[in-house]
Amino acid sequence: MKLLVIGAGMMGSAAAYDMARSAGVESVTLADSNSRLAKSSAARINKLHGNRKVRPAKLDAANSRAAAKLMHGHAGVLSAVPYFFNVGLAKAAIESRCHFADLGGNNIVVRKTYALAKQAAKRGVALAPDCGLSPGMASILAGELMRRVASDGGKVDALKLYVGGLPKDPKPPFFYHLVFSVNGLINEFVEPAKILRNGKIKEIEPLTEPEDFRMDSFDPLVAFHTSGGTSTMPETFAGRVGECFEKTLRYPSHFAMIRSLYDLGMFSSKKVKVGKIEIAPRELTSHIFLDKFSSDAPDVCVMRIEAHRAGKVAAFNMVDYFDSRTKLTAMMRTTAWPASIVLQMLVNGAIDKRGGIFQETDVPGALFLKEMADRGISINYSS
Repeated sequence: MKLLVIGAGMMGSAAAYDMARSAGVESVTLADSNSRLAKSSAARINKLHGNRKVRPAKLDAANSRAAAKLMHGHAGVLSAVPYFFNVGLAKAAIESRCHFADLGGNNIVVRKTYALAKQAAKRGVALAPDCGLSPGMASILAGELMRRVASDGGKVDALKLYVGGLPKDPKPPFFYHLVFSVNGLINEFVEPAKILRNGKIKEIEPLTEPEDFRMDSFDPLVAFHTSGGTSTMPETFAGRVGECFEKTLRYPSHFAMIRSLYDLGMFSSKKVKVGKIEIAPRELTSHIFLDKFSSDAPDVCVMRIEAHRAGKVAAFNMVDYFDSRTKLTAMMRTTAWPASIVLQMLVNGAIDKRGGIFQETDVPGALFLKEMADRGISINYSS
């Protein structure tokens, strides 16, 4: 198969790395508006693998016509650029009859992508939004838990998803560093979180309902609501699950700081006048976060997915660390690799559905777990 990755940043390059080592992948095109970045990323991946499967290309993701032209000749494309490009790229994929996956990041954009499902199905194309860590892998594992604990079709009391990207060695004063796009990070703090409560869909304020969270070998963490993590699960499981939510994990002092910035309006996109200039607080905060939170220090990803039924709890647990050999962060491995796996499943027929693909119902959980284990990422099940 010939695959295309749009975006040669952290996540795009990690996805291309994974695709290039897969025996079923003949070639990978890694495209970016920054041709120098695309070339250096492709060269680094080829050197790591000792082959020349990855070739760079220049592409402005905002140019749908150019994107469609580049997609021709590829069996599948992964969007690893900011979420606001995804609908245009999905339309280009349908035109090119190229299976499409993205990393999500915005509920409204995801819904607009799913609105193209019928059009995609008519052209034999699969559209798989939200293929990252959470939503993405977390949704797949939640669906697998539902199949295991409610194979009789009965109801489940709760699905609880806890996910966090953290510094391996947290240091004051922030106890955090950036592990993915700053725009994606702030977006989680400003839009409402969609959950199930008493079996019904409800939207609640982000950065609310904090609770203590503990995992072996980690200092106490706090879990709190952020937007986007549940993706389509509330609609999928309404009536079958009493409570369903996804909470982000952080160190307590960092959560307190972020909540204070939210209360101060520092994530607002509404411009304010300061002297003779106008600036959105969110734009200023983004620049500050990039300055203060950027780091090359090792990270760790923590995930626990729980299904509660009749007093019993079944769970998947994962802890993954920065890889010093490949220089791939834990967030890159646990976000980009699931997307790569799902896209390859669309192309090789492991997922034969066309149109809209839902992570929690359409991705074969057992096969996904095997693929992740083959890549050295251990996801442990307990019941």
